[in-house]
Amino acid sequence: MNITVHSTSVNPEEIAKFTAMAETWWDPEGKFAPLHRLNPVRIAYIRDAMMAHFAQQLAGMPTLKPLSGIRILDIGCGGGLLSEPLARLGADVTGIDAGEQNIKTASLHAEKEGVNLAYHCTTAEALLAITPETSYDVVLAMEIIEHVADVGVFMQSVCALVKPGGLLFLATLNRTIKSFMFAIVGAEYVLRWLPRGTHDWRAFLTPSEITLRHLEPNGLQLRHCTGVRYQPIAKTFCLSDDLAVNYMLMAEKPC
Repeated sequence: MNITVHSTSVNPEEIAKFTAMAETWWDPEGKFAPLHRLNPVRIAYIRDAMMAHFAQQLAGMPTLKPLSGIRILDIGCGGGLLSEPLARLGADVTGIDAGEQNIKTASLHAEKEGVNLAYHCTTAEALLAITPETSYDVVLAMEIIEHVADVGVFMQSVCALVKPGGLLFLATLNRTIKSFMFAIVGAEYVLRWLPRGTHDWRAFLTPSEITLRHLEPNGLQLRHCTGVRYQPIAKTFCLSDDLAVNYMLMAEKPC
């Protein structure tokens, strides 16, 4: 499937930032090192929530592929850091990204590792426009909403791609003084985990803004929200009750 990108939510400057770093997606000590540290927490949260929500459908699935039969759309998949592990768990994964170089990187890595999944250079809006009947059991919008040009258009398309009874997982940064100090000053200027200018604090959204402005008007209901906290000694992330910096949420589209 060859889909042309024609989205009003795409921010060319944000795409250019991540395209410039595309070759380092799979380097655990490279520019995407924070995502590599965050990935185990993201995968576990999504996997466990999916297995609980789709328990009846997943009953009896192989232990090593517990997500078999679940269709997942990973929007803004980047180099495939999240798409690939979920495909290894048995899910039918499609990853999309507006950056052509990101898709090339993800595709080559999956082919090298022998992981079966689909990648396409497109956006949620373009995918929906081409195949309006398309929907997925699970849609992922992880660490992407803070980089789009039009949040309203983006979320309308994202929510439309979730099938009735399906789930949306979204991860982003809260707009608080603490997030400015930790995610901007700390991560970009002090620790230099990310290139300066990777994030714009003004583009961060609070959980209530996402819920009231974008989930509920588009027919989804918030089911769970958790903070994600960095543990400096262990150099790992863990789930937390503190939503002030990073957080993940799960929403459901009722049948």
